[in-house]
Order: sequence, then structure tokens, then C-alpha cells
Amino acid sequence: MDAVFRALADPTRRQLLDSLHHRNGQTLNALCERTDMTRQAVTKHLAILEEANLITTVRNGREKEHYLNPVPINEIAERWIGKFERGRLTALSDLKKRLEREEP
Repeated sequence: MDAVFRALADPTRRQLLDSLHHRNGQTLNALCERTDMTRQAVTKHLAILEEANLITTVRNGREKEHYLNPVPINEIAERWIGKFERGRLTALSDLKKRLEREEP
């Protein structure tokens, strides 16, 4: 999970993930078009994202297509966000049930 946090800490890598969220399965050339970085810099960022398992690649002929892998982000949400929100959601659910019982 540390690799995921390190990967997400960089705004450029978050921008690459946003680009893949917008249009999944992009090649390196397509991802480079959306940034002001060199191809080599984008490649380094993609390697960090792949190492953190935030993206996967599929070879298609001579090119590699990059795909977003949302599983690590979901695991963070479940571990860090979910447990802090659980109490609020339970309270809202209980309130809803009480209010529904009071209606004529």
C-alpha cells in the first residue's frame, strides 16, 4: 500500500490516471500528447504507476496499451475512508428508519 500512496502523491501521476479514467487503453504516444513532458519522463511515471499496480499494460503489436486498475484505490477507500465514515452512515440509516416509523 505504501507504493500506492507514493505513486498517488505526485500530481503528474494523478493526471495520467485521470487521463486513463477518461479514456482507458491509451498508448504512450496518446498519453504524451496530454502532457508537457518528454516521452522518457512519462515512461518513468508509468513505470511507477505499474509498480504500484495502479495500471496494467497489454501489448498490441508494437505498442503497449495502458489500462487503469482501480483495485488498489478501492482498497485504500475501504481501509482508510470506509472505517471513518461507517459511523456517520450508520447514524443516518438509523435516523431514516426512525423517521419512517413515525410517519402515519
